[in-house]
Amino acid sequence: MLRRLEALSLGPIENTGNWNPFQVFTHCSQSVEYSMTGYPQNKSQLFQKSAGQLAFATFSARGSMSHSLDEVIPGAPPLAERGDARLALGRLIKALLDFNAYSGELRPHFAFGALGKDDYAVAHSLHINNHLEEFRS
Repeated sequence: MLRRLEALSLGPIENTGNWNPFQVFTHCSQSVEYSMTGYPQNKSQLFQKSAGQLAFATFSARGSMSHSLDEVIPGAPPLAERGDARLALGRLIKALLDFNAYSGELRPHFAFGALGKDDYAVAHSLHINNHLEEFRS
């Protein structure tokens, strides 16, 4: 994932979705950062232990995620409409490096619930890849 993101930084960044690259990278950064600091709002325990775990298991098994690509993380600050996409990409790369080095307790995913580090790494990769499906080079 890091290599793919670093490759994006070498050329023009365009996407076809409702969010611009700045918003996409900011959103993905938030998700990685919240896995270490805690998500602002969580789905209910019942949701996490049923639909959330089933969704994560399904995404993991098929090796891809599909979700609304313009839906903010519940409780997260609204995404600015404009910003420097390269800086936001740098933030995402830093968040992933911080995650890789992180040895503290990971916070439950707002929808999937408690995840170990390996599962969180999968979730982050699938999430970012899903967003990158709207990018073109």
